[in-house]
Formats: sequence, C-alpha cells, structure tokens
Amino acid sequence: MPLPFLTADRAFDASAEDVALPFDDHDSWRRPYRPGPWRVAAAAGMLLLASFVLLAAMIIAFAGAPSGAVVCLLLAGALIGAALRLLRVGAWVSRHGVRRVGFFRTTTVPWGATASVRTVQQPVKWLGLPRTVQGQALIVVRQNGETLPPLTSDHNADFLGRDEAFERATDAVEAWADEYRHG
Repeated sequence: MPLPFLTADRAFDASAEDVALPFDDHDSWRRPYRPGPWRVAAAAGMLLLASFVLLAAMIIAFAGAPSGAVVCLLLAGALIGAALRLLRVGAWVSRHGVRRVGFFRTTTVPWGATASVRTVQQPVKWLGLPRTVQGQALIVVRQNGETLPPLTSDHNADFLGRDEAFERATDAVEAWADEYRHG
C-alpha cells in the first residue's frame, strides 16, 4: 500500500506519475533517481554491523581494555563512513555538468566538454562485482573522444530489476545533457 503523504519529496495529493525527484534549483548537484534497494540494503547492513561493533567497543572499554575499544571505535567509524559513501555512489547532475561518483573516485565533466550522453548495449558489471553480463549502460563521451566508465547501468545496485526506473533516470540525464550542453 503506497503512502505518498509520508514521503518527503511529494506533495500530499501528488500523483505517483511525478518525476523521480523534482527540484527547482539547477545549480546544486543532485542524483536524478532514488538510490536502489540493493544499495540501501547494503548500507543498512553495514550500519547494523557498525552498531554491533560499537556495542563491542563499549563492552571492551568497560572490561578495562582501552586499546581494544579504540580499535573497535575506528572499525565502526570506517564502517559508517563506507555506508555513507556507498549511498552517494551514482550519477549526479547540475547546471555545471555531470558527475560520476564512485566509491573511491569522483569524476566531473562540464557539459561543454561532453560530446554525447547516451545509453548503449554493452557488457556491464553485475552489482559492481567482477562478473559481467549483457546490459545497458549510460555513458558520457568527452569532446576529445574519451569514453568515461558508465555513469550507471541496468544491473547496478540502483537499478537491478527496476527497468522502468533505469529508463526514467537515463532519460533525465540525457535531457539535462541536451539542455545544458548547447546552452
């Protein structure tokens, strides 16, 4: 049972056919789609593990081993940081360009430096793992002919099993590219 009145990005009486995340400010970076269930589940699992590690740190600290508690605190901090970074991974757009946020590296390309943004059929990684499957990927080709790694694919943690959401997201990014690349 959908409860649209409980979501932050929808008005009380808005229909479910609205754009994924409509915003008026085109200068701020935004992801043109919601994080997928696989990505959210992985981050939630990491946060759950971090809570157990924090509990272990407290028990170790009360047992009188401060060095072990510090190690557990550092491990929990790393898990929390990794979970937050995992939630930021994806394609981001603004009036300034397109940004591919990876877990360890972020690449930003101004719209003026892009030759094309399009969806292509190619082998893509399944959930970011080394295994590749045939799928669709959203790619950016720079003016100098260099092709960036895929911004997103239909088999990543955001779109696995959500073909309609992938189509909407790629259409949104391509529309941003068409609007700001030439103007």
